[in-house]
Amino acid sequence: MNPSVKIFSGTGSNKLAEQIAQRFGASIGKINIQKFSDGEFQPVFLESIRGDYVFLVQSTYAPTDNLMELLLMIDAAKRASAYKIIAVIPYYGFARQDRKDKPRVAIGAKLIATLLEAAGADRIITMDLHAPQIQAFFDVPVDHLDSSAIFIPYIEQLKLANLTFAAPDVGSTNRVREIASYFSAEMVICDKHRKRANEIASMVVIGDVKDKDIILVDDICDTGGTLAKAASLLREKGAKSVRALITHPVLSGNAYENIENSILEELVVCDTIPLLKTSPKIKVISVADLFAIAIRNAYENKSITSLFIHSQLKGRGK
Repeated sequence: MNPSVKIFSGTGSNKLAEQIAQRFGASIGKINIQKFSDGEFQPVFLESIRGDYVFLVQSTYAPTDNLMELLLMIDAAKRASAYKIIAVIPYYGFARQDRKDKPRVAIGAKLIATLLEAAGADRIITMDLHAPQIQAFFDVPVDHLDSSAIFIPYIEQLKLANLTFAAPDVGSTNRVREIASYFSAEMVICDKHRKRANEIASMVVIGDVKDKDIILVDDICDTGGTLAKAASLLREKGAKSVRALITHPVLSGNAYENIENSILEELVVCDTIPLLKTSPKIKVISVADLFAIAIRNAYENKSITSLFIHSQLKGRGK
């Protein structure tokens, strides 16, 4: 008898988890997050998961309660004799702390990986890590999904005549180069210098953008300051239009105001993190189908290569 699949959600990803379960063809599992008056909480599975494949969906965005809740869910599943425990983390928090780039700092992304494994996760499914090498922080399998699989069809239906892709900083050039190659389009780079976190000192554009329809591509939009400044600079340099495709809408601080006051045509994001409010400039594309396919393939021991952009490039003969 094959183990059954059970999909559960933490409180931070309820809507997305329900959509993933629906696309997979299963009901969302019954779980209760008990809350205590001092702020402590305790996940309790309300159905048997003994011998099952248990997929726990939770993005670990702020506050850190979301991360702690996921760790406790993993521990509870392990103690309830689940066969396999797979942490489905659409947005992997603390990923910007991926190296020791100054003295006396933590490497948060590595610490989170250690905690997830110590809690009992057998596998990780995530999307668009801030630094792909974070996969090496784990000693369990990591399925690292690529948002290009859902952004590419959206770009194609825009039918932009003079399509050019832009990296909002040097760190995102590899990500942008892949998607630009798919469209046989040019790319430019917005090289920025920071004084401190979330504060840009200067920015320059490397490449020609005159009369081009620009699409900025990145993994995270936090305060929106970089995107707003990059869009403004690209228009000053002669760009015909500027829009942005960002995987994870962190959108903290004055982000909504920065985006709405910017010259961006639109900001297209995934639902890896739920929006705090709606905005006429922000469009959401769901990742539910992509994660449902990844979950099914993980359960059936099938490859997920077809979900990646390099597979699509091969299919186009590139």
